[in-house]
Amino acid sequence: MAPFSESETLKRVKPSPTLAVTAKARALAREGKKVISLGAGEPDFDTPENICDAAIKAIKRGETRYTDVDGIPELKAAIVAKFKRENGLDYATTQVSVSPGGKPVIYNAMMASVNVGDEVIIPAPYWVSYPDMVLLAGGTPVFAVGEMADGFKLKPETLEAAITPKTKWLILNSPSNPSGAAYTEAELKALGEVLKKHPHVWILTDDMYEHLIFDGFKYTTIAQVVPELYDRTLTMNGVSKAYSMTGWRIGYCAGPEPLIKAMSKIISQSTSNPCSIAQWAAVEALNGPQDFIPERAAVFQKRRDLVVAGLNACEGITCPTPEGAFYVYPSIEGVIGKTAPSGKVIMTDEDFASELLQTETVAVVHGAAFGLSPFFRISYATSEAVLNEACERIQRFCASLK
Repeated sequence: MAPFSESETLKRVKPSPTLAVTAKARALAREGKKVISLGAGEPDFDTPENICDAAIKAIKRGETRYTDVDGIPELKAAIVAKFKRENGLDYATTQVSVSPGGKPVIYNAMMASVNVGDEVIIPAPYWVSYPDMVLLAGGTPVFAVGEMADGFKLKPETLEAAITPKTKWLILNSPSNPSGAAYTEAELKALGEVLKKHPHVWILTDDMYEHLIFDGFKYTTIAQVVPELYDRTLTMNGVSKAYSMTGWRIGYCAGPEPLIKAMSKIISQSTSNPCSIAQWAAVEALNGPQDFIPERAAVFQKRRDLVVAGLNACEGITCPTPEGAFYVYPSIEGVIGKTAPSGKVIMTDEDFASELLQTETVAVVHGAAFGLSPFFRISYATSEAVLNEACERIQRFCASLK
C-alpha cells in the first residue's frame, strides 16, 4: 500500500493556532491541573430560549430534510431585512448566501474568485484563518500592519502601499479578532477613498462582532458609508457571537449576484446546505427580540475594563482599550529578554505564552499567530471571577520574571 502523503495544497497551510492552544489547555486539565483557558473566542452565554424553541418547533414540523444549498428562502428574507434595518443596505435574496458558519463564507468567496498569483490584502493583526484560506485558494496573502499606536487599524497610506495590479481582495474585520479594534465611519471613508481609486480590488468585510461594541461606539460597515464600493463588496456576518450560537454553525453574507452564484457552485460540491434546523433557529434570531444584545454587550464591556486594568497592572505589559469584540491584544515588549522561573529566556511572545501556561496554567494565544509580535490575545468571554483569577496569575508570573 502506498504511504499517505499530504496534497501540495494542504502543505501550504497550518492548523489553527487558537484551536491548538485550547487543546493543550484541555490536556493539562486532564492531568488534574486547574487551567484557565482564555484562548477560545466563544460567548459563555446560553443561546436565547426563543431561538432554541424555534429549533424545536422546526424539528416537530419535520424541517429535517435537505434545503437549498445556500439557505432557505425564509432565512434569506430575514438576512435581507437585517441588512436593511441595521446597516441601511439594500439586497435581494438572490444576493444572499448562507453557509455552515462564518468561516465557510470566507473560504467559499476565496475559492470562487482567487486564482494563482492573485493577492489578498490582510491587515495585521488578523484572524488566524484568513491567510490560510487565501493559500488554500492558491492566492498570496499580503500583510498590511496596523500599529498599536494607531489602534491596530489599517491606515489609508498603508493600504495604498499594499495594493498592486495583482490585488484581488482586501479583507476588513471590524471589530477585530484579535485586537477588538473597530473602524469609525470616518476611518472607513478614508479607506474607501483609496479603494475608489483601484476598481480591480474587491472588499470582504467580516462584521461578525458587529453587535459587541462599547462606550457608545457607532458601528458602520464599508458598503454603507462608501456606497460606490457596494458593487464589489461582500458583507459577511453570522449568528455565532451576538446570539451565542457558535455551535449552530450559521454564517451569511450578501454581495454581487455573480459572486453569490459562484459561491453557490462551491457549496453544491462541498458542504451542501447548512443544518436545516439551525437555519430556522437563525430566522428567529434575526427576526425575533433583539433587546438582550446590548445587555450582553454591557457585560462584555465590564469584563473588558476589568481585564485591561488587570493587565496594565502587570510589569512589562501594555494593554490598549479596544472598541469591541471580546478580546484584548496586549504588548509584552517590556518582558522580552527576561528569564522565567524555569530558566527559559523569553525571546518571543510564543515563549511568553508557553511559560505562562506551564508556570501559572493560564492559556493565551501568542501574537505571532495573528501576524504581529510581541503581543498575545486574551478572550474575556468568561466570568469576572475567572478573569480576576487569570489577571492575578499573569501579574504573579510577570513579577517572577528576572
